[in-house]
Amino acid sequence: MTNYGAIPTSSHPSPPIDLEYISHVKHRLKAGLATRRPWRTMFDVESMSLPNGFFDAISRIKTNLVYFRANYAIAVLFMLFVSLLYHPTSLLVLAILVVFWIFLYFLRDEPLVVFGHQVDDRTVMICLSVLTIGMLLFTHATGNILGSLLTAVVLVLIHAGIRRSDNLYSDEEAAAATETSGLTSYPSS
Repeated sequence: MTNYGAIPTSSHPSPPIDLEYISHVKHRLKAGLATRRPWRTMFDVESMSLPNGFFDAISRIKTNLVYFRANYAIAVLFMLFVSLLYHPTSLLVLAILVVFWIFLYFLRDEPLVVFGHQVDDRTVMICLSVLTIGMLLFTHATGNILGSLLTAVVLVLIHAGIRRSDNLYSDEEAAAATETSGLTSYPSS
């Protein structure tokens, strides 16, 4: 055994790592997650209180769903992931769909344009949600998926209803920009 301990070499050199591409993806990831609010702000105990009535609860839910939209999407996807741990096929499909979520929702530098028409953030989120649910239902884990989605929606609505929304915007410009843009915001580059 004359080759014992020798490190085999490949006749084909490995492709060079494109550091510029990795840097660009890292920058896009940071910018894409910029729409995510700090979890500490989301779960601030001092900002939790019961609503004064039905219309106050609806107002809080609407405001919080817009303000914490990326956080809620991450939370729902995480709950879906946990529910699929014992279904490897469903988990693989979810992993592929999470890649779509990352690139089409969280990492976009600018609005999505399809056939010359600009697609807003809310439409992208709805389409990705329907695609995710539809594809996962084909993996025969319907009970787990529907149970986790129902649980996630209930928890999101409870949080959005009891989280006061009067202290969300730290400055008037951020509030005005969100209201005038049709409740959509795009991460700045």
